[in-house]
Amino acid sequence: VIALVLPAWPASALVGVLAVALALGPAGVPARTFGRAVRWPSAFIAVGAVTAVVEVGSGGLGWAPDAATRAGALVGHALAGSAAVLLLATTTPMSDLLPALRRARVPAAVIEVASVVYRLLFVLLDSLHTIREAQTARMGYSSLRRAYRSSGALAAAVLIRSWDRARRMQEGLAGRGLETGLRVLPETLPSSTAFLAATGVGLAGIVAASLGLA
Repeated sequence: VIALVLPAWPASALVGVLAVALALGPAGVPARTFGRAVRWPSAFIAVGAVTAVVEVGSGGLGWAPDAATRAGALVGHALAGSAAVLLLATTTPMSDLLPALRRARVPAAVIEVASVVYRLLFVLLDSLHTIREAQTARMGYSSLRRAYRSSGALAAAVLIRSWDRARRMQEGLAGRGLETGLRVLPETLPSSTAFLAATGVGLAGIVAASLGLA
């Protein structure tokens, strides 16, 4: 939130650097894993920055008068927000996020959809990997034409399997009389006073530095 609300400089820069430092340092996330995770968001951010600095006028395409400022603010906010979200995703299990969303009074339907998608995601990824290995063994990607054909068959097979697994899950849950959501007993973890205090001090420092330099 701080990275999006406060000015891009220096708030977004501070948030981004802090998120990356925490992920690679105390959290112990491998640099290669974090880099691969931020690769695709960075591509979308780059495309968004290009569209923000180009304007269409009577003379055709041209640079916006404040192109550098707009691009810098967009890239800064987006990269800082992405780094913060990736820090959360790489350090917090889904089993802890869902109860937190429930305590935050997020609609139950949204939480159930997120839970089901998370359960099926890894099953479908495993199916995709297995099918692709079989296609590769049959020389399905030996040429561009075969690669297009194999990719289409792969997408169709994964789609059919996803529909089939979703149907079977729905039938199984309906057979058990599930009406109010899939409830589990969350694990209660002790909170760290030192961690909460350090977090508060760090956020207050970023806000103070941003407002002082803005």
